[in-house]
Amino acid sequence: MSVSSPTSFPAATETPELPELPVPQQLVEEMLRHLARAVKTHQLYLPNNPIYQRAIENLRGAFAPIWGGTAELVLHISEAEFRWLGRTVQHETSRAESLPWLFFKDGVRELIFRQGVENDELLVLLDILQRVRKASPDEDDLLTLLWEQEFAYLRYRFIDIAIDGVVPPAPSETASADRNIPLVEVQQEAEEEQTPERQGIVRMEDLDAALYFLDEHEIDYLRAEVQKEQGTDLRRNVLAILLDVLEVQTAPAVRMEAAAILEQFMLHLLSTGDYGGVAYLLGEVEALQRTLAEATDEVRARLARLPENLSDAGVLSQLLQSLDDSEKIPPQEELDALFQQLRPSTLGTVLGWLRQAQSRELRTALERTAARMASMNTAEMLKLIASEDPHIALEAIRRAADLRSPAAVANLAKVVGSGPVELRQAAAQALSEIASPGAARALEGALDDPDRDVRVTAVRALGARGHRAALPKVEAVVTGKAVREADLTEKMAYFEAFGQLAGDAGIEQLDALLNGRSMLLRRRIDPEIRACAALALGRIGSARALETLRRAAEDKDVRVRSAINRALRGGAA
Repeated sequence: MSVSSPTSFPAATETPELPELPVPQQLVEEMLRHLARAVKTHQLYLPNNPIYQRAIENLRGAFAPIWGGTAELVLHISEAEFRWLGRTVQHETSRAESLPWLFFKDGVRELIFRQGVENDELLVLLDILQRVRKASPDEDDLLTLLWEQEFAYLRYRFIDIAIDGVVPPAPSETASADRNIPLVEVQQEAEEEQTPERQGIVRMEDLDAALYFLDEHEIDYLRAEVQKEQGTDLRRNVLAILLDVLEVQTAPAVRMEAAAILEQFMLHLLSTGDYGGVAYLLGEVEALQRTLAEATDEVRARLARLPENLSDAGVLSQLLQSLDDSEKIPPQEELDALFQQLRPSTLGTVLGWLRQAQSRELRTALERTAARMASMNTAEMLKLIASEDPHIALEAIRRAADLRSPAAVANLAKVVGSGPVELRQAAAQALSEIASPGAARALEGALDDPDRDVRVTAVRALGARGHRAALPKVEAVVTGKAVREADLTEKMAYFEAFGQLAGDAGIEQLDALLNGRSMLLRRRIDPEIRACAALALGRIGSARALETLRRAAEDKDVRVRSAINRALRGGAA
């Protein structure tokens, strides 16, 4: 029988000595700061955004000095901390943006980064964290999403907190489980901590037996009134009082002081994100100026500066940047009401932000604002078509196309004649949609454009509008050598336009190309050109044109036969 040794008791509790660090602690802290920044950037920006790319590069670069001293980084996780070798390397007091809490609440108690995790698996982890932050209660939790991935350089240990009646373990408790280890041992021990009742707190159930306790409907009434009072926007009340002072008090000094307070109050509303309040303020000031009696010019000028301040290019750009970076965009009706107060001179800033904005909600509001401002301020839109910023010019051209504004034809014609290729394409498309006689004349010059897309857009528009003044140029291409070097799309566009413009007068030329006078001549003509001639005859659609098509219906080339059948169906229809 074995004999147990006597129990010995330590004389005093000693603080365990921490192990020596393979690399300075500051390197791990810096890496975690870059990780938190990358998580937020991953939520706000698309992968092609320079800010996003810089954040990922900085995070990957932060791992490099760590791998110089160790090949594995083990982080222990509590509710508010990441710890490494017994030392706190990140502490978060707020759970709203806390990375440790994001892992801890779903049971992850340890993260193990191995050299190589920064290459591909880091981006997968960022995707998972983004999904977890936006997930509804019915969607997968962090642990499930981690389990679905086959990580090679990222390991983790967790405890199962999903069992009914079990509360999350205290931060000091440890448990181990690894999805990469075949045999998983899960520790499921937890103790419920009873929170002591705070002294001096009155509980509703203590009053149930009181002689004059409130009835249920009285409690509901009080609750509704409290909620109504708490939901009252006091800032709107303050604005209403200031506006009443401006309207009632006729002393210039009082009105100037009230206007100065409104100016500061608008800056406060902007800084707190109350864009609906700013829109309300500017709308009320605009209405007040129309009815304000006995106001001095100085007071009116001070009030007029309120919307001018918002429309300043620098202020508006900062406002849009703040909205774009915000995780929560205000409701569309608030944005629309705010942008309704912008001056015509801000159209260029709005158009420039249409491509720059990353937020879909912000782009939607800016699209509506740009359309409204362009329709109400045609002169400003026409000026921006010639902007030196190609993005602004492109958006201005698109607004002109949407409005089908004949006033923009002269400006668009200048762009078609000498602008960059992207702007020439957009201008040609805008002219084709405006479809006025002046637009058609401008498109005639685009038939000689060096860019193929510009030529195709122009010739299709001219053919569809029946602009016969362009027939000589179109005929010269159809019967000349240049068409042989064009691709099939351009050939088809020119031949169909020729059929639309020439009518029966062009049948003889098209017949010569399709049927030829002899088999030898027919074989020498490119089958694509013969097929395009058939499509042109279909565009003419007369009895004589259809008879010409039927004579070639048995052609040996499948491309020609297919084009003839298509043309005959179109002509018959």
